[in-house]
Amino acid sequence: MAARPATLARPPAALPVAEYQRRRRALIEQAGADSILVLAAAPERVRSHDTFHPYRQDSDFWYLSGFPEPEAVLVIVPGRAHGETLLFCRERDPAREQWDGPRAGPEGAVAHHGIDDAYPIADIDEILPGLLEGRSRVYYHFGRDKDFDLKLIGWVNRVRAQVRQGAQPPHEFLELGHLLHEQRLFKSAAELRQMRHAAAIAAEAQKAAMRATRPGGREYEVEAALWAVWRAHDSVPAYSPIVGAGAHACVLHHIANNGELRDGDLLLCDAGAEFRGYASDITRTWPVNGRYTKPQGALYELVLAAQMAAIAEARPGRPYAAVHEAAVRVLVEGLLTLGLLKGSLRKAIASEAYKAFYMHKTGHWIGLDVHDVGDYRVAGESRLLEPGMVFTVEPGLYIAPDAKVPAKWRGIGIRIEDEVLVTTEGPEILTGAVPKDAEAIEAWMAG
Repeated sequence: MAARPATLARPPAALPVAEYQRRRRALIEQAGADSILVLAAAPERVRSHDTFHPYRQDSDFWYLSGFPEPEAVLVIVPGRAHGETLLFCRERDPAREQWDGPRAGPEGAVAHHGIDDAYPIADIDEILPGLLEGRSRVYYHFGRDKDFDLKLIGWVNRVRAQVRQGAQPPHEFLELGHLLHEQRLFKSAAELRQMRHAAAIAAEAQKAAMRATRPGGREYEVEAALWAVWRAHDSVPAYSPIVGAGAHACVLHHIANNGELRDGDLLLCDAGAEFRGYASDITRTWPVNGRYTKPQGALYELVLAAQMAAIAEARPGRPYAAVHEAAVRVLVEGLLTLGLLKGSLRKAIASEAYKAFYMHKTGHWIGLDVHDVGDYRVAGESRLLEPGMVFTVEPGLYIAPDAKVPAKWRGIGIRIEDEVLVTTEGPEILTGAVPKDAEAIEAWMAG
């Protein structure tokens, strides 16, 4: 097994039980005393016939419980005298655990996850209708799991059927995300420790991928270098990695990763690690042979300048939209200078002519989901940035092989992406350990 790179620090401690309890208390305060909150664990997904994809817990469920198993339901009942947090989960089963690994069981949920009460999942039909009775509002994610939607409606209807006997069914259903996702948008100190470590793993993987790149190789060989680092540090990919060489770099979500690495081409690598549920997201673009050509270098320096201008906007009080606007302005100015766009800066931006070469936004929230939850607009306006928010900054340029531009520009795709934390002192780049200046990339690849 490969030795751990010296630059990667020891992993932080896992999130303490108290962190999950604090999150639940904050949610309870928002939901109100006459509410009930219901979350289902992510279902297992079939990969083929009787084999399954590796299990990944629902992010909201994980955020509130830290409970990693399927076939579980978290119920939060504000003000309940015998405990406000209940979990329904699988019972211990030595026979199944022999095949699939250990289960916490209801006892373990209480002992190790800070749950107030836990019951076998088989008992939920008997218990949950009684918890719904007397509650005015139900917070829940409708549409995420259609099978569980029907179960919840059935439990509510059982309470409604008892109205003549004095039962009080819920009369309002509200989207849980309106409360929970605003809370998730702001990262705690404990979360940031996990995210910094996920970013450090992803950075080492990107550096390994650069060193694995050689003319005549294949994209999947570069991907293999990423995987080796991820798994050596107890992480998994945060999303399907994009390893695109040559014209493949102009395909925004190229995940086949089976193309040839040709001398003189660029390689775009968009790949992040997930550590304890927290995602990282980095993109770098480097020359297959270790040296940028003059046209490649001109476009690369333009994208890098756009990214730096965008990162400079990542400060408290600035509108989120200002990040994208700063990147667009720099890109358009450069494209006009290089002759890839015509006309004035104002008209090129207003007409969105630049979208022929830059067709996506400049970033997204990141956390437990690589495209994390949280509103980008509030009351119709771009929301203002605040400390604790983390998002990516990822401008790019993609000159299609058949673009009506001089031949020297065609087939060049470039994206540069980092994660940025908003702080009172200014932007903190979580993924800065990967070379980004063209000269630094060339030096690293030559090393």
